[in-house]
Amino acid sequence: YRRPVTDADLESLLNFYQAGRNTGNFDSGIENALRLILANPKFIFRAESDAGAAAGEAHRVNDLELASRLSFFLWSSIPDEALINLAAQGKLKDPAVLEAQVKRMLADPKAESLVKNFASQWLFLRNLQSAAPDVATFPNFDDNLRQSMRRETELFFENALREDRGVLDLLNANYTFVNERLARHYGIPNVYGSQFRRVTLADEHRWGLLGQGSVLTVTSYPNRTSAVLRGKWILENILGTPPPSPPPNVPALKENGDGKQLSLRQLMEQHRANPSCATCHKVMDPLGLSLENFDAIGQWRTKE
Repeated sequence: YRRPVTDADLESLLNFYQAGRNTGNFDSGIENALRLILANPKFIFRAESDAGAAAGEAHRVNDLELASRLSFFLWSSIPDEALINLAAQGKLKDPAVLEAQVKRMLADPKAESLVKNFASQWLFLRNLQSAAPDVATFPNFDDNLRQSMRRETELFFENALREDRGVLDLLNANYTFVNERLARHYGIPNVYGSQFRRVTLADEHRWGLLGQGSVLTVTSYPNRTSAVLRGKWILENILGTPPPSPPPNVPALKENGDGKQLSLRQLMEQHRANPSCATCHKVMDPLGLSLENFDAIGQWRTKE
């Protein structure tokens, strides 16, 4: 069961098993019991009762349901015995008990699931696996660097979680976690070997999530940066204010204009001249352009 087994569950199983035994067939009894388990919605889903609440009305889940929510969120797995016992005793709803259990569970190695699942979804780290920077433009990008980028962000998020850091640390922390491959990519000296270690960042441009190669790579195109993708990422993932959907028939961003090569900033200015585009881009573009000193794989640059 993906939730705690109750006395009612056991009674139902016993009844089905007994029905099979009454036919004189042991295999039928086992088959009936397994059939009940596998077809039961409470086995397939993590079901919660509505406690008689009206549609759309907030209501408190019971302790066993709370234990299931907590465990699948923090551990991506079923509750352990300690959590089940507290829930069965009706103690988990007590704020002090609940807080103590959250701290206990976060200290457990199983809490790494929260980092790999929640952080990877929130920060788009899952997209890093399919990122394919152009080989001709970025010949030094390889899978070793890709994996190092992802691991840096995972360790950074996990550290903030375990040390109970303030949420603003995610944006302005003056430290990160690197190995030799990633340190060389960032231009950080005196880091050797494949093992990750915490380092203090002298360059404030690298501080926080917005200076990390994983975020900067998944918000770029294969051959160039994208102020739009980066600005949209900040609006959605950091500020929680996603831009509205673009209007239909929006023209693509031109790569140059009037026969001369234009910078990305100049191209975006032309794009915003269209009133239908300006609605979204006047908010997204400045955020994305603030990261333009980072190229499409997160290296610092002073010239495009």
